[in-house]
Amino acid sequence: MTAPLTEPTESTARQLLSGYRSGNLSPLDATRAALERIERVQPLVNAFVRVDAEEALARAEESAARWRRGEPDGLLDGVPVTLKDLLIQRGVPALCGSLTTGEGVPAAEDAPSVGRLRAHGAILIGRTTTPEFGWKGVTDSPRHGVTRNPHDPSRTAGGSSGGSAAALALGAGALSLGTDGGGSIRIPASFCGVFGLKPTYGRVPLHPGSAFGTLSHIGPMARDAADAALLLDVVSGPDWRDWSHLAAAEPVRQRLSDGVRGLRIGYSASFGGQVAVAPAVASAVRGAVTALAGLGAYVEEADPDITDPVEIFRTLWSSGAARLVQRLGAGQRKALDPGLRELAAAGARISAVRHLAAVDARAELGRRMGRFHTSYDLLVTPTLPITAFEAGAQAPARSGRGRWSGWTPFTYPFNLTHQPAATVPCGVDGDGLPIGVQIVGARHADALVLRAAHALYESGAAAIPAPRLP
Repeated sequence: MTAPLTEPTESTARQLLSGYRSGNLSPLDATRAALERIERVQPLVNAFVRVDAEEALARAEESAARWRRGEPDGLLDGVPVTLKDLLIQRGVPALCGSLTTGEGVPAAEDAPSVGRLRAHGAILIGRTTTPEFGWKGVTDSPRHGVTRNPHDPSRTAGGSSGGSAAALALGAGALSLGTDGGGSIRIPASFCGVFGLKPTYGRVPLHPGSAFGTLSHIGPMARDAADAALLLDVVSGPDWRDWSHLAAAEPVRQRLSDGVRGLRIGYSASFGGQVAVAPAVASAVRGAVTALAGLGAYVEEADPDITDPVEIFRTLWSSGAARLVQRLGAGQRKALDPGLRELAAAGARISAVRHLAAVDARAELGRRMGRFHTSYDLLVTPTLPITAFEAGAQAPARSGRGRWSGWTPFTYPFNLTHQPAATVPCGVDGDGLPIGVQIVGARHADALVLRAAHALYESGAAAIPAPRLP
């Protein structure tokens, strides 16, 4: 059931659409409200690199006219949506947080997912911040500076889809499209207290391809799982430009309310003691697990048979970074984020044999997770072992985790295995910073992941305080 309409910037996409349908709200009202909210929050969190106000208002007027005629054009007609500044958008340059892109060249075409947003009437209001080419788990870049957490601007928003997460949490757009190569949707969604889903690889077609290869996914970010399901149904499905796309699937929103009764859920609090989890995080995640059990799921503690695959991930990730900067001249490389430059140099030293050994180890990890899901429908873990740390840092101070992959042990394994994985808010720590619980399904079980996440929202277990605007 769609909840009653609230103020447009606090409304879900479904609430906006309900308001348009009833005539109590216009797409023009919602778009103006979103643009006004961007002006208000941009100085606070630095979530946007571009705002297309004039274009957005023009498209909103067209949408309003369609709704007045009773002829909406698509599933998202008139809904304000933001895009991470890695996705190509016709007529707009993708700057990717990099000084090496110059002023940028306007794209000649839309990415498949962006084109589908247009086809369904979405209002593209702006582009959100990313670290340079999305290379790390926090959002700061040489070009656009630091993106901050809406719950505490002294903390990081996470990354690499940090601008999208911060914007959503503050009501600057109802939906966003992010990318996820090692947690880049789930990390910022967890830190900022919103919903994020990395779908099964190939569910959302990717074009142009990522230098990070099949680690990189496109997925929905939203205020709740039901909105994310709607967005996923819009952007998923085959596209000839992506040779690895999946066939069309049943719309995930059709069985969203089927609940979790009877599902077998394995709960891993720390991957068998491999991860040190902050007490507040552990407590909040256990509360979400208890809620799932209360809703009728069969829950038991169960650790997947995996040893931390960080070296596999780092081998593939640094190889991708080397490929990413290969086209750049010496002067351009000097302008890169120093961390990206260092990562690319390390990747350039990796031999083909070592790279292929990592590919083999990745396949074995996928087989082990496949075996796990013969016993369990879903795996539940913390999304992250910590809450948001200091803005501008790559890792928590005095943690000994110098690389971002050192504090994201629950996210990147499922980029390696191509499984759907979502983060749902499940509480806050003593500083009021959001905590996320991660729900992981077998490959192709996107609908099941969304069902479990939706059940947490419907039960109230995903409710956390909204960030306070100045």
